[in-house]
Amino acid sequence: MPGTMPGTATGTTLVIGATGTTGSRTTAQLIAAGRRVKAAGRNATPLPGAEPVRFDWYAPATHGDALTGADRVYLVPPVGDPDPAAVMLPFLQRARAAGVRRAVLLSSSAIPAGGPAVGAVHQALPGLFEEWAVLRPSWFMQNFTGTHAHADSIRADGTILTAAGTGRVGFVDADDIAAVAVRALTDDRAPDADLVLTGPEALGHDAIAAILTEVTGRRVVHHRLTYDALRERLAAAVPPEFAAMLAGMDRAIAEGAEDRTTDTVERLTGRPPQGFRAVAERELPVRRPAAHAAPDTSR
Repeated sequence: MPGTMPGTATGTTLVIGATGTTGSRTTAQLIAAGRRVKAAGRNATPLPGAEPVRFDWYAPATHGDALTGADRVYLVPPVGDPDPAAVMLPFLQRARAAGVRRAVLLSSSAIPAGGPAVGAVHQALPGLFEEWAVLRPSWFMQNFTGTHAHADSIRADGTILTAAGTGRVGFVDADDIAAVAVRALTDDRAPDADLVLTGPEALGHDAIAAILTEVTGRRVVHHRLTYDALRERLAAAVPPEFAAMLAGMDRAIAEGAEDRTTDTVERLTGRPPQGFRAVAERELPVRRPAAHAAPDTSR
């Protein structure tokens, strides 16, 4: 059963990455629940109902203002950094000293505590805050509908390029991730746990392509790449070590590492997670059936 969410707005939540895929949704859901939010990002983008504040992981001069008045924080790591702990851990120590008592970290189902990248931050979090949670969502459904490279290639030429083979993934809706984040941030008792988040079923990329084809009416195909081919392709856009890590995650999918579902979304929010077809229909142009021709009434 979900925890009890207090009816009155207490405290202020600092949402880092407030214009991102999960940060924007978490911000909106917190505001809808009557919560005070400081929406942090490099450009201090105004968001309805939130206090915008400039924040850059690599500019510690922006950290003090962002933390002022906040007693809880939603942490989205810096994108593309193979060693986010180098900038995140000093910030978290500063946050604790500034009065933040609860921290909710966005990690990944593919990265355990003590693992690479944000895994080091995950490992340190319980020692820094008495109230905490680490969200470890599976791969986002929005990777196929939003601004991810998969969505770009689908729009450009109807292809999904992976090294995941026939491996299946419990893809999860970013709205559901945000709903869990809100509970973790605002329930009377923090989860104090590592939470693996998935959708209701595990799907392979061939199945994803088939659903996208059916929903949009435009043919989408999954092209299977080798690990080396994907790593080289990614290295054109991100640092080589990060490209190798991402390609390695696809290889792990091919080996079955993400072929699972959990009940975490329903357990924390009280409702089942969204399926991929529903999310695709919500976020993409949907093929409309052709109108039937009017009957011929001429004689």
